Amino acid sequence: MVASQQDEPIRELARQLGRIAEELHRANQIHLYRFIGEQLDRAIDDPSLAEVLSTLDGVSDSKRRQLIFANKQYALILLTYRGGDIDKGELLGHLKILSKIPVFVEYWQLTSDSRRLLPPDCLEARIGRAVDAVMDERLDDLDEWWVVGPTEGI
Repeated sequence: MVASQQDEPIRELARQLGRIAEELHRANQIHLYRFIGEQLDRAIDDPSLAEVLSTLDGVSDSKRRQLIFANKQYALILLTYRGGDIDKGELLGHLKILSKIPVFVEYWQLTSDSRRLLPPDCLEARIGRAVDAVMDERLDDLDEWWVVGPTEGI
């Protein structure tokens, strides 16, 4: 048997181990987001806990809960993208839908300073810039909100 043929089972095993590692990473990510979601649910249910999760001043308890829920919806879309369940086009489509919701628009405006603190090359910062573009475009294309724009940079 030629050496390259002998190495093939080892290469296949390495590929399988790589896929297992990726799947474990995805499972851990989902578990982490589930934990974060539970924390957000507690904050939505209890205004005293909502104050711990929110950096926003001057908003009512009711508004703070709405903004936390908007954040949770956004985080869920990010998770589905990170997990590979939606592609860039679908991500932008979901973000365009969010951009039509007044509470999400308010959330996005109120949290702009926090997003500026993110490392510019991280995924969340790149997606944030895409949402900023969607927000800028949303008033121009109300009749064609479903058309997906450019996905470069995400």
